[in-house]
Amino acid sequence: MQSDLLFIRRKALAFIGCALFLAAMMGVVFIDVRWMNDGVHETSFTEIAQELMLLAIALLYFHGAYRQPAIRPTLILIGGFFTCMLIRELDFLFDELSHGSWVWFALATAAACVAIAVLQPKRAVKGLADLLRHPAWGMLCAGLLTILVFARLFGMRDLWQHLMLDGYNHTVKNMAEEGCELLGYSLCLLASLGYLYGDRAKAE
Repeated sequence: MQSDLLFIRRKALAFIGCALFLAAMMGVVFIDVRWMNDGVHETSFTEIAQELMLLAIALLYFHGAYRQPAIRPTLILIGGFFTCMLIRELDFLFDELSHGSWVWFALATAAACVAIAVLQPKRAVKGLADLLRHPAWGMLCAGLLTILVFARLFGMRDLWQHLMLDGYNHTVKNMAEEGCELLGYSLCLLASLGYLYGDRAKAE
C-alpha cells in the first residue's frame, strides 16, 4: 500500500506540475494580447516561447543521443525533426538571406540526421520501438497532432472569415492558431522530458 501511495503522489505532483506549466504558457498569450496590446506576431512572446521550446526539445534529444548510444540514431532523428520545425518557425530570419531559404537549411539538417540513422538501422529501429512503447509517446503524439493537424485546420482563414463575416480580424484568428500551436509545443516538451529523464518503465 505504501508503494501505491507513493506512486499516486508522484503522478499527482506530475499532473500539478504540468498544469502549472500550461497555465504559465497561457499567461504568455495573455501578456501579448492584454499587456503588449499587439496581438500575436512573429516577434511576440508567444512565438518566442514556441521557438525556445523547440530549441529545448531538440537539444534534449541530441543530449540524450550523447548519453544513450543504444538508441542514438533514433534520438538524433527526433532531434533533427524538431530542429527542422524550429528552422520553419524562424523562416522570417532566413528570409533575410533569401526568401524561402529556410527550406534548404531544413533539408540539409534532415539529410544529415537521416544519414546517421541509415548507418545504424538496427539501433534506429530499436530506438523507435522504445519510444512507441514508452508512456510519454501518447503525450508526444498528441502534441504533434495538435501542431501539425489541429492548429492548421483551426487556423484556416476561411473558417474565421465565415465566423466573423464583415468583422473579420486577422489578429483573433492568429491568436487562436498560435495558441493551439503553443499548447502542442508544450505537450511535446513535457513528453520529451518524461521520455528522456522520467520513469523509464515501458507500457505493457
